Amino acid sequence: MMKYIIIILLFSNWVNAQKNKIDSLYELKYSELKNKFYDYYDHIKVQQSEQIAQYYLQKAKKEKNILEIAEGYNLMHFNKDFPTALKYVDSLAARTKNITGNLYPARTYLIKGNLYYKNDNLKSALDNYILGLKYAKEQNDERQTAYANMNIAYINSYIDKNAEAAKTFRHYVYNRNDIIDDYQHNQMRMALISCYIDINKLDSANILINEGQKYAFINKNNYDSNLYSYLSATFDLKLKKYDSAITKLLNVYTYITNSDEKSNTNQILYSLGKAYEGAKNKEKAVEVYIKLDSIVQKSDITFPELREVYTYLIDYYKESNNKEKQLYYIDRFLQVDKKLDEQFKYLSTEVPKKYDTPNLLQEKEDIIQDLKNRKTILSVSVFILIVILTLLGYLYYKAKKTEKKHRKIAQELIQKFEKKDIVPIDTKSEFSLSPTYDEVDEIVEEVGDIETETDQVVEKTAKIIPEDVKISILKELEAFETKELYLKKGITLVNLAKKIKTNTAYLSETINSNKGKNFNSYLNDLRIDYVLKRLIEDKKFRSYKLPAIAEEIGYNNVQAFSVAFKKKTGTTTSIYIKEIEKSIIS
Repeated sequence: MMKYIIIILLFSNWVNAQKNKIDSLYELKYSELKNKFYDYYDHIKVQQSEQIAQYYLQKAKKEKNILEIAEGYNLMHFNKDFPTALKYVDSLAARTKNITGNLYPARTYLIKGNLYYKNDNLKSALDNYILGLKYAKEQNDERQTAYANMNIAYINSYIDKNAEAAKTFRHYVYNRNDIIDDYQHNQMRMALISCYIDINKLDSANILINEGQKYAFINKNNYDSNLYSYLSATFDLKLKKYDSAITKLLNVYTYITNSDEKSNTNQILYSLGKAYEGAKNKEKAVEVYIKLDSIVQKSDITFPELREVYTYLIDYYKESNNKEKQLYYIDRFLQVDKKLDEQFKYLSTEVPKKYDTPNLLQEKEDIIQDLKNRKTILSVSVFILIVILTLLGYLYYKAKKTEKKHRKIAQELIQKFEKKDIVPIDTKSEFSLSPTYDEVDEIVEEVGDIETETDQVVEKTAKIIPEDVKISILKELEAFETKELYLKKGITLVNLAKKIKTNTAYLSETINSNKGKNFNSYLNDLRIDYVLKRLIEDKKFRSYKLPAIAEEIGYNNVQAFSVAFKKKTGTTTSIYIKEIEKSIIS
């Protein structure tokens, strides 16, 4: 009686535990459930991942969410045997038949292709991948197009087209963007390592193995860590480091046989047998190959390298004169070879026809379009270049014309000074300005605040300045010019009027009526006439930099000086100095 009570209590505890697990799942969203499922599945926790899948499908059906029901069928098929898994995928196809959008039917064909591939039906796998690729391209779905390309690359690798497969794997390893998630990226890295080892790109393979081992360590994924150890062992095998390869492969084999996921057992045993062959340990090699054959018989999953296994066993038993074993493995060889031959013939024909050729045609179209685009870009670039060159030519011509004009003006100025024919500053020469009472001077910062000079001048214009006052002002201005007081900095109408003991109105009116210009023009003309003459006469002065020349004649900055010089003469200071140097040499 006590025994039955204990059993009932244990069963009750188990039911409660399951109920608690379900209750904890109830709080999770679909995305969280899916992440939890793949986390369990990646870590080979079959029971937990299956429980998540069942709850996911149950939740979706209860909520009548068609897309999530389809996803539930997808999750359910992962841990099932082939017939059951195929039923779930067919249910997925039926549920999504009338769904609009870019996810289906491409995804259905890719899922079914993976299922066939996993169960060694590569012919059906390829057909489904091609259909998945077709619909993914039609729907402009980059992610599913990538998945289809990657899966077809696995088939290329299977039929020993490793160089072509490596191109695809390498592209997605190094150009993952947002299309490839961490899981897919890790799978691509493993596939690329395998291809690199087969085509003898060993340095590249070794780099990726180290990257993968770090990735597995960071993510605490023992299964991935063992797969990278397996790849490291095949790397050692290629380098004929047989003892190292054997040690690694035995450790990996022990781990895999004790885990729920045994899909890589065949490849591990094959590599272990090859390592024993290399180490000249025939008995161990035969022992491993016999174990491999027993697994192949149960799973019916084959791979091309199995031919080497059976020929080795046939030769071994031939040497030992064991006719029965020899005959047995000949028969096994023929069975496996027939299946491999059928798959290889189909795949080697269909992959180029259904995948490589369309890809080449698409590549051809892309190249043609690229050439057209380049031609268009070239034509536009040439047109823009012509416009730029024309503009530059025009600007160059204009600059040269302006320079020529400036040189001519400079030469005329030099000739006038050399002939002592300089126009007095109090007359209207060709370089003087016409008097204007409302002119706003461009370099006001150099001559200070004018204190509304124009208004004052206009106000006084109609008034007659006493003759004696005018004579006095003119006499003071003559001294101002003779003593070159205009070279001092900070001269303004106000402080000059104070200095000669008159008011600004009388001084401004006298300059306007007798000099034919306003105060600012009068002051600038005095300075520029001075610098024109001194530059001809003083070689050392000519060697000064423009800022130094400007400061020497009363300007606070070179910009104000340059503007005043150009305004007065019609040429530039630098051209004027160059023409002086040329005239001296000639």
